[in-house]
Amino acid sequence: MEREVKTYVLKRPADEAVPRTLSIDYAASLNPQQLAAVTAGDGPALVIAGAGSGKTRTLVYRVAYLIDSGVDPSNILLLTFTRKSAQEMLERAGDLIGARSQRVCGGTFHSVANMLLRRYGRSVNVEPGFTILDRGDAEDLIALCRAQLGLNEKDKRFPRKGTIMEMISKSENTLRSLDDILMEEFSHFADHLEDLNRLQKAYVVAKRQKQLLDYDDLLVMLRQLLSVDEASRATISRQYRYLLVDEYQDTNRLQAEVIRLLANAHNNVMVVGDDSQSIYAFRGATFKNIMEFPTLFPGTTVYKLEENYRSTQPILNLANCIIEAAAEKYTKRLFTRKIDGPLPALVEAAGENAQSRFIAQKILELREEGVSLSEVAVLFRSSFHSFDLEIELSRRGLPFLKRGGVKFIETAHVKDLLAHVRVVANPLDAVSWHRVLMLVEGVGPKKAQDLLAAIVKADRPFDVLRGVSGRSGQGLKNLANTLEGLAGADDRSPSEQVNHVYEYYLPILKDQYDDYPKRTRDLDHLHTIAENYSGIDEFLADLALEPPDGSAVDVDAPDRDDERMVLSTIHSAKGLEWQCVFVIWVVDGRFPSAYSFVTDEELEEERRLFYVAVTRAKRHLFMTYPINVFDKASGMLLSKPSRFLDPVSSDLLDVLALVEEGGREDWGAPRYQDY
Repeated sequence: MEREVKTYVLKRPADEAVPRTLSIDYAASLNPQQLAAVTAGDGPALVIAGAGSGKTRTLVYRVAYLIDSGVDPSNILLLTFTRKSAQEMLERAGDLIGARSQRVCGGTFHSVANMLLRRYGRSVNVEPGFTILDRGDAEDLIALCRAQLGLNEKDKRFPRKGTIMEMISKSENTLRSLDDILMEEFSHFADHLEDLNRLQKAYVVAKRQKQLLDYDDLLVMLRQLLSVDEASRATISRQYRYLLVDEYQDTNRLQAEVIRLLANAHNNVMVVGDDSQSIYAFRGATFKNIMEFPTLFPGTTVYKLEENYRSTQPILNLANCIIEAAAEKYTKRLFTRKIDGPLPALVEAAGENAQSRFIAQKILELREEGVSLSEVAVLFRSSFHSFDLEIELSRRGLPFLKRGGVKFIETAHVKDLLAHVRVVANPLDAVSWHRVLMLVEGVGPKKAQDLLAAIVKADRPFDVLRGVSGRSGQGLKNLANTLEGLAGADDRSPSEQVNHVYEYYLPILKDQYDDYPKRTRDLDHLHTIAENYSGIDEFLADLALEPPDGSAVDVDAPDRDDERMVLSTIHSAKGLEWQCVFVIWVVDGRFPSAYSFVTDEELEEERRLFYVAVTRAKRHLFMTYPINVFDKASGMLLSKPSRFLDPVSSDLLDVLALVEEGGREDWGAPRYQDY
């Protein structure tokens, strides 16, 4: 029997009762390239957003346009890398389209995965009440599994829990086996390959038994859910009919696979990013994702945003030339309406200190011209590259914040080595003595305090160490011999003293840190710095100079009167901009790093890193390089500018050679002399 069907009218929310007229018109608010991307139809779309081209603006307007076109906001999913960026985009969309934007689902990959697993996870044995392990808890569970398998009792030292977590995480995020990760990045633990595989399996079992998920599991289990549960995949894909993904060049293989599965039912996925700014391979991100997107999603329309709103044309001409030489890329040419501006400068210095002095002097000149310190940044490939500059800026009273990486002088291994030099220079330095003693096997806090009390009173402190027996006896004798050898050589230069301690400390370093190969590079650099000094007192005094404040990302000066320039690794500077940018150590072997010469992929990532560095500058760009620098780590004499500048024609650059006032030739002399 047929039943009469009645209709029931669903009323629009109050803010939608009358169709909203936008206060701005899309064509008037966007350039033609942005407009094409914002108003794109259904189907897969790749937006290649050049540096400073209004990427975020384009995404914001895309959200507004979809809602304005009748798409239910709850059918839109916006994936970003930080919660803050998702919130900001949706707030800006709300300014355009009204409160409807609040019903858009926006968040990080992991927050969205958490939400979906709690709704649909039962099909892959994930209960809604699962607990998420933070990094520390995950490492503790690994340590527990390691102990249960008896792996702490092996003859050869087994990796620490943090290192094991890093290996497993890299394996999960890159969709590669633990064996591959171990052999490529942790080959000094190759003997433990079989045991590490056993441990990984035990760790997975322990998590599943206790309904625990670590950070990586959120995406691992979501991928599994979308792969094996067709009904849930279809439901989720229908719910989120429009996917928008920010910073696609920074995604890893696991994230790209999740996106593919989420878009399975409709392929309405728009990803935004810049292949030329793919610089996070060390975190597991892969350049291949953005290059292979059209293959993964056949029928992709590619949109390019090439108008730059940040830099002057002379800076963009240089950037275009650098990236033009990339082996694989989406060809684009950045342009701007800011036609005029000074040419970027390539500055040749005889040594590292001359480079530092130039930067300090130039910053003071720019301040006189009205460029505030907060509009100045010094960028570098590796955190330790700025160490000499930090000392110079402190001497000149130029305040700065350092972002990205721990300050060189604050790293544990550098402090360890210097503590040995300090106790010889000042036998009453109790802090350094305590640090040195605690490095000896068998010496704990109580024993260190007892030894310290005896050392301070003794006429012959090294004999106190030799008089100790038991488990720490031999280690303390070795320490005494090292320190006595240092104390009895007044004619040794600071670099020779550093080298002497290095030979003693290297076995301790290897025992203390799983990542000791990286840390030895810092110690090599400390040796290089020491070569600038003829006396140990001056060397230690300069190292003791403290920068004006601690370094932290997102820490700003407390008020406008307390302006500070920024020192930053290039990785930490991505997405930021300054009126004036100095890129230091633009010397072949440091940038690109000599360690990147091994594979073409690594070298190409270094090129993209260089591109990111130069495109941070709005108006003034200085690239500096010391010549004739011996790099102890690689055994190379570094004497020419970065190879990335080879294709750059001379009319795109101002080339400067630093000369000493009065024509003096000794500008590479020790830094503590007065000029």
